[in-house]
Amino acid sequence: MRWVRRTAAALTVLTAAGSAVAAKAPAGPYAAPAPVPALSAATLDARFASAARDIGRAHATAVRTGDRDRARALSAFRAPGRRFLAFDPRGDGRAVEVIGDLRRAARIAVVVPGADNALATFDSVKFAGGGARALYRRMAAEAPSARVAVIAWLGYRSPSTLGPHVLTDDRAESGARRLDRFLTGVARVNPDARLALLCHSYGSVVCGEAAPGLAGVPVDDIALFGSPGTTARDVSGLRTSATVWAGRSTGDWTRFVPHVRFAGIGFGPDPVSPGFGAVRFDAGSGPHSAYLTPGSPALRNLALIALGRDSEVTHA
Repeated sequence: MRWVRRTAAALTVLTAAGSAVAAKAPAGPYAAPAPVPALSAATLDARFASAARDIGRAHATAVRTGDRDRARALSAFRAPGRRFLAFDPRGDGRAVEVIGDLRRAARIAVVVPGADNALATFDSVKFAGGGARALYRRMAAEAPSARVAVIAWLGYRSPSTLGPHVLTDDRAESGARRLDRFLTGVARVNPDARLALLCHSYGSVVCGEAAPGLAGVPVDDIALFGSPGTTARDVSGLRTSATVWAGRSTGDWTRFVPHVRFAGIGFGPDPVSPGFGAVRFDAGSGPHSAYLTPGSPALRNLALIALGRDSEVTHA
């Protein structure tokens, strides 16, 4: 109990320190996105068009205000062939990108990223968009004739590792509600596809909170990697019929995270621990941000999970 109290006290101090950092964040000059209809097969193209217009407006604002990092990122977003289902430039930003044919895909993977994701870093392989493209290429290489799509879902306010929200599930709770609604819309667009959620770091907390609300969505697999915990005591606490996978690379610093939950701080048991009950997969030896790096064992196994080829996944 002394160890638990000391851990909770340390986390509380970190929360207080992070509050001072977060309080200084400016509101920014970017306008709210235009309203969009609920996601469905009938509204898919309208959503793509609306997000493209919002990206164009935000890019013009970034150029006008001298926001070079944002301008560079948004210029890349406007490249031919890129399609976004949602976009919000306010704060660090939100973006949901589709890679592949969402209407015709038989397998759809949704990448749910963790802390420090932002529009300015979206295309890095360490973050949502770059990692999702690496996953799409690997899925295509593993199954050239398969009809697949990958969604980079930065659809929530990703916390900063220097802020207080990274230590609690506040952002995860609101993100989970958004993720549930989004996946329900994806199922309306393509009711025949099977889905996999690939959840990195704090994104695994989001997926853990979302899992009980997905009973009507055809999610076959939920993969948690680099996870600090899910707030659930074990797989049964996620209340899902999906196969739950867990992986952690040997070079990932999250192995040192105290797996406690006290006074709303922390995320509970480690998903890779035997008592949690997840299926362990080999995640290699890279650092915390390298799971979706091309050529890594983690990327190959995550691609196989997303393709539904469970028997070919290598285990830890």
